[in-house]
Amino acid sequence: MTTTVVSSPPSPPPTPHPSGAPAPAAPSARPTSGWRSTPGGLRVWGAVAAVVTALTGLLGLLTATSQSAAVDGLRDSAAQLVGLQDARNQLVAADAAATTAFLVGGLEPTDLRASYDAALDAGALALTQLAGSGPEGADGLAQVSADLTEYSGLVAQARANNRQGFPVASAYLEEASTVLREDIVPALDELVAAEQQRVDDELAAVRTATPTLLVVVLLALVALVGVQVWVARRTRRTFNGGLVAATVMLLAVAVIGGSTLGSAASRTSRVHDGSYAATVATSQAFALVNDARSMEAFTLIRRGSGAAYEESFVAGTEQARDALAGDGSRLDPSLVDRLDAWVAAHRDVRALDDAGDWDGAVALVTSDDPAASPALFDDLSTSLTAAVDSGSAEVADGLHTGGPWVGWLLAIFAVIGGLLAWTGLRARREEYR
Repeated sequence: MTTTVVSSPPSPPPTPHPSGAPAPAAPSARPTSGWRSTPGGLRVWGAVAAVVTALTGLLGLLTATSQSAAVDGLRDSAAQLVGLQDARNQLVAADAAATTAFLVGGLEPTDLRASYDAALDAGALALTQLAGSGPEGADGLAQVSADLTEYSGLVAQARANNRQGFPVASAYLEEASTVLREDIVPALDELVAAEQQRVDDELAAVRTATPTLLVVVLLALVALVGVQVWVARRTRRTFNGGLVAATVMLLAVAVIGGSTLGSAASRTSRVHDGSYAATVATSQAFALVNDARSMEAFTLIRRGSGAAYEESFVAGTEQARDALAGDGSRLDPSLVDRLDAWVAAHRDVRALDDAGDWDGAVALVTSDDPAASPALFDDLSTSLTAAVDSGSAEVADGLHTGGPWVGWLLAIFAVIGGLLAWTGLRARREEYR
């Protein structure tokens, strides 16, 4: 039997390309479902654009709110600091009045007694108010109040013994002054330093608000540009209206937020470097000159053995002059001249004492002559107090922000931008249904 093999017809040759070149391979198809497909990608990247834009507004709101809180905190800390300095100054002024009155012997002058009582009461009241408004330093202020009770008791003993002419009176007075300078003043200075640190921390928070917002907006803009590039490549359309509108909204957030927060930071820095620094320096000078007045009295009380007190007087007045000639001059340039006038009167006192005329020196220190040392000191002290009060008011008036509406405006702009980004890409998604 013969087997017949039937062969299949040969395949036709490939159709040549009109140009004579081989036909190109068919392109690979993109996924038609899932996040890698164009419709899925439009959903994912639309959500990314909307969320990023909205979150930028939320961060803008938080940044603006944080800056406003930092300015409020700075204002409160500055007021607490000035209050602490005022309490310290009042107590040092009371000590200056007590030591000067001690020189008279017997019944001290009524004006100096009144000055002592008024300053001591003002200092005690300030400590009570500060303890209520600044809980962070309440324990320290309670200890200061206890030391103040001890101080006033020692002064009372010194005055009682001085009226009777007992030599032990000067020992009580020096012990009281030691309590003031070694216990009360250092404790208050420590609290002042803590408040200064808080002021610096709050200022740093105010200054970093603007760059923080701008960095956040910049990152959001980069994300939007990336989404726009992806959409342009997939849809063959250069711009998407929704994404462009969202970008404009973010630029508005950057401009409005940056200018408002930047203005608040600039204003706060000016107040800190201007009236705040001047107020702190002037208040410090007030304490120094009152302490120097006490040193002047102790130099005479020690009758020839008060060289150390005179050295303290010179050092204190020089530090006060530096403070007033520097930052303090912004509040009242005449303060330096008033200080120099009082120091010149002190030199007259020292000239009499060094020449052996102790009674004449004491008479000059306690004189009611308008050109004598007491009147010049009162003029200086009054001017320093007025300058500190004026500076404190300038600080309180200058420390404010644009208000909470700025943060909410940034949030509204960004939320609108997020909605526009989502709806802008939704139109592209509809084309694939």
